[in-house]
Amino acid sequence: MTPQIRVRGRYIALVAAVCAALLPLASVARSQEGVVVLVDGEPITSLDIQQRSKLIELSTHKPATRQETIDALINEILELREAKHYGLDPKDTDVNNAFANVASTMGVDVQKLTQMLTSGGASVETFKQRLRAQMAWATLVRGRFKASLEVADSDIEAALRLHGSGEKSQVGYEYILRPIVLIVPRGSPDSAYEARKHDADALRARFASCVDGIPFALQLPEVAVRDPVNKSSSDLLQQLRDILDGTEVGHLTPPEQTSEGIQMFAVCSKKETKTDTPEVRKLRDEMFEKKFGDKARRYLADLRRQAMIEYK
Repeated sequence: MTPQIRVRGRYIALVAAVCAALLPLASVARSQEGVVVLVDGEPITSLDIQQRSKLIELSTHKPATRQETIDALINEILELREAKHYGLDPKDTDVNNAFANVASTMGVDVQKLTQMLTSGGASVETFKQRLRAQMAWATLVRGRFKASLEVADSDIEAALRLHGSGEKSQVGYEYILRPIVLIVPRGSPDSAYEARKHDADALRARFASCVDGIPFALQLPEVAVRDPVNKSSSDLLQQLRDILDGTEVGHLTPPEQTSEGIQMFAVCSKKETKTDTPEVRKLRDEMFEKKFGDKARRYLADLRRQAMIEYK
């Protein structure tokens, strides 16, 4: 082979090598078109900002500034990355369940929520990403700072004294309940429910104790007696608390219609407590949320100071 041919061959090989090296760089350049911010090398694009802005507007009913939207995305990246550092990465099934729970809370199904997001200019993906970050971040903060987030009973007592709470308002109850359902098949006419309500009233009239009443109810046709349920009045809605407070031990609550049929609760035990009342639970939750919020904000501020945030 002549020297001229060898040189030409090397030149072609060099050109081919350079082209091969430039191809991924060109791909990276194309992928970074529209990149607005880099967070430790992770891009936030114009599309990300647009979709997150729409999501914020849909959830808060007011528009967010561009910087507020960017800050929310930066925080999300940092939260997810820090959580993953500690091995916390919610599964897709958990995120999907959270998405379904949001839909249920709104009184719609998953398909309807998806439609609402897309028609509003947001996307399911950006919403699920936000849910993933919230789940991971909450688990991380609670786990890392568990001891400092605990609310002492002495703090609760001091807060109650500060609020001037009377002794009477600090009384709650711990219940042991037995749900009793008079089953009505799905799709039955209203008359079937009315008939079962009469049966429920008859059972309620002769139900004088759980010891005798539960075995009697078990012998009735199309009646289900569920396992005992332990409930604190602090866990219950005010309406149900009022019903249980008005029901004597050993008796049944008034019948109510459910998807299964006609349901009542046998109040088998009711013990007074001052350590877990609705007022105490509410105050404890409020104090915990304040501690959690303060700790989470300081933690995130530290992460932002350490991060390399580059605006393009």
